[in-house]
Parts: sequence; structure tokens; C-alpha cells
Amino acid sequence: MRVLVVEDDSRIASELARGLGEAGYLAEIVGDGEEAWFRGDTEDYAAIILDLGLPGLDGLTILKRWRDNGRLTPVLILTARGSWAERVDGIDAGADDYLPKPFQMEELLARLRSIVRRSAGHASSVVTIGEVTLDERQMQVSVGGKPVSLSPLEYRLASYLVLHRGRVVSQYELAENIYGQDDAHDSNAIEVLVGRVRRKIGADLIETRRGFGYIVPDERP
Repeated sequence: MRVLVVEDDSRIASELARGLGEAGYLAEIVGDGEEAWFRGDTEDYAAIILDLGLPGLDGLTILKRWRDNGRLTPVLILTARGSWAERVDGIDAGADDYLPKPFQMEELLARLRSIVRRSAGHASSVVTIGEVTLDERQMQVSVGGKPVSLSPLEYRLASYLVLHRGRVVSQYELAENIYGQDDAHDSNAIEVLVGRVRRKIGADLIETRRGFGYIVPDERP
């Protein structure tokens, strides 16, 4: 899943990119307020990690603009500012959660998973659909209680479809959220990848809606 990281400190941005990558996310780093506002307003992300102190536009102004424009992407504020009044300002501006610096990567990932799940209307980090179980914390998929070996790309596809179960996800949306910006893939790549995942976790979990995309039904018979 794509996550926009708005952070002008290159060291922290690099740490976030590494930690998010290891957790199965695709991090896109932006250090300028104006560019961050534009990217968040014109592109779709699973979540945004937003620093408040930025060159150009400050984080709260950016967040208010996104919300005024109807952008509902979940936002985790990450900042060195720690007073309760500033936290209230951030939440009132439309933030979904708030984490002061310095932070532990494990806590940031837990909070990130939580706001992404809530935005999709789900509560638990462990999802079971029929014989298939996905554990976000362990980044593990099991079938009938037995772990299945998935590549990072296969896991990102499976987890994205499971997280957005109950709705059709287009090939374009899948490609945006499972491939890195520099990863090359042709028009058949998603179809091939879906085929590989089906062979590993069962052919009936991911349904094809011709001309529209793929869906994992929210309820299994």
C-alpha cells in the first residue's frame, strides 16, 4: 500500500522509508509543504504521515486544505511539537492520530495499521475469510492454519484486496498500491500476480469482475 511521508528531516525520512518498506508499505517521501499538499490532493494513498514543521506550507494548513477539499485519506501527524494544545489542534484539523517525536517504529506502524483499518471500516489486524487468515502484524497469510510463503509483492496484493474486501478494486488501483515508483510492470503483470496468489491461497478467494477488477467478498458462503 502506498503511504505518503511528509517529512523534511532527511534522516527521519530515510528511517521511515526503511521501516515502512520492511512492513510491506510503499513509502513516497516529500519534504516540501507545497508539493505535499498537491500530492495529497491529487493522488490516492492508503495513509499519510504528516510532519507539522515544514518549509512552505505548514502541516496543519495542508491538512485543513485536504479536509476542506473532501480528501479523506487517513493522516497520522508526526511532530516534535508535544503540547496537548497542539495535539488538539491537529485532531480538530482532521488528523486521525498523533505521534510525537522521538518515536519507536513499532508504535508508528501499529498506529498506521490502525488508522488504515479504521478508514476501511475494520477493527482487527487479523482477518479470517473462510480458510484464509491474514495477520497484518506478522505480515503472514495462512490457509487452514498453515502459513503460506508469499513474496513481498504477493503479500502486498493479498493484503490490499483483503483490507478492501467487499468492493471491486481495479487493476490500476492495485498497481498503484503494490508496485514501487521505479518497478517496471506491463499491462499483464497484475493478472499474472493474481494468478500466482490464487495458486498459493486458493483460487476462489479472489474473484474477477471482468472489465472492472478484482474483489475479495466480505462474506463467504
